[in-house]
Amino acid sequence: MADLSRRGFIGGVSALALGGCATSAGKSAATAADAAEKAPPLIASEPCLQAPGPDTMGVVFALGGTANGFVDYGEKSDLSDARRVKCGGLRVTGWSDRVAQVRLTGLKPATRYYYRIGAWRISYKGGYAMKRLEETVSPAIHSFTTAGEKAESRFCVMNDTHARWDAFKKVTDKIAELAPPVCIWNGDASNTSETIDDAVSIFLTPEKSPAYAADVPVLFENGNHDFRGRFNALELDKVVMARLPSERDSRFWDLPRNVAYRQGDVALIGLDTGEDKLDTNPLFAGLFNMAPYRELQTEWLKEQFKRPEIASAPYVVAFCHIPLFDANPRANPGDVAPADKDPKYTHDFALWQRTCAKMWGPVFAANKVQLVIAAHEHCYRYDAPTADRPWAQIVGGGPHLDFTWDKKPVAENLFPTVIEGKVDGGKLQVLVHDVRHGTVCARFAFAPRA
Repeated sequence: MADLSRRGFIGGVSALALGGCATSAGKSAATAADAAEKAPPLIASEPCLQAPGPDTMGVVFALGGTANGFVDYGEKSDLSDARRVKCGGLRVTGWSDRVAQVRLTGLKPATRYYYRIGAWRISYKGGYAMKRLEETVSPAIHSFTTAGEKAESRFCVMNDTHARWDAFKKVTDKIAELAPPVCIWNGDASNTSETIDDAVSIFLTPEKSPAYAADVPVLFENGNHDFRGRFNALELDKVVMARLPSERDSRFWDLPRNVAYRQGDVALIGLDTGEDKLDTNPLFAGLFNMAPYRELQTEWLKEQFKRPEIASAPYVVAFCHIPLFDANPRANPGDVAPADKDPKYTHDFALWQRTCAKMWGPVFAANKVQLVIAAHEHCYRYDAPTADRPWAQIVGGGPHLDFTWDKKPVAENLFPTVIEGKVDGGKLQVLVHDVRHGTVCARFAFAPRA
């Protein structure tokens, strides 16, 4: 009897449901259509090429809903030879509601590739309730050229953009005009990032320059501000790709931004100077551990010059955010405690990194590194080599166009820069573009290493 009663109950419910079927279906369809119309686009940014190398390239873009992203890429401009690589990797490919990161590996050095991005929406209601929904493919086809010894010997550098979008546009417009195969973003992209939305707005959806890295890959090196804020300190790799672990010995797996590879005749070496204050500074609650981080990079740096392609490079250019030299005796060198209470120094933060200079400078000298390109001080400067410091240093300018942080007018010597390097006429030619005034403010030429 109980079974019969249950069947009768089900039948009664079915009859009621059938009676209202047309109305409910109509409402459901309308609701779904309204929701689809209100939903943000699934692909929420232009692609951003990151972490380039001779045989690898990262492609990152923002998402407007839960999805798995992918990249179609090939050597033909119409992508008729394209293969598809999904976001994530083995086991379960990655999905996210904010950012898709796709790593292309096994690429050929010094080779031009074409690509486009796409994603498919996922309905996720639990581990046994996942459903693949519509797929979106961007119509835009972009391209990049991998690095390597036979690649073009050219690069550009930008730095200290600090989410100042008018300056950022001038910088990225100049880089688009120069169209280098790689741009080193030499730190302080942000001021502080507390959430993933902060980082997405800086790296993937910057105001006025939405496609700044769709065809020119960025090789990002941390600045001191890129450690500040909860997201920057703990999760920045979710938006800005780290280097592949396979690019370095297991001893150095905890150096996710360090990079050394050939861009034609130029060996590019990226280092991370870390915070501009001591680990013991009470502002950081004992959380920072930069001292051993710099020491480990010293060992990593020594190893790079044992690699044949680095050892044989005619030109070696190192990049780091905080300068490794400053002639001003009142410029805080970052190794004085407590520096913020010493009246001798003009700032309570490090204007240059004497600790790194002591560790890395002898390695540069022993291997005849010609140039270090730094940032941080927001004012262009050139430091000529000396007998004790046989490498030159160029410090890039800051993000100021009309006003400084305190809203005072900007002095004429403060301007954003794009530093361009190219091998021409048997030398490494370096041009410093002042994008505030639209001029080339300096030119230098470096002979090949002996």
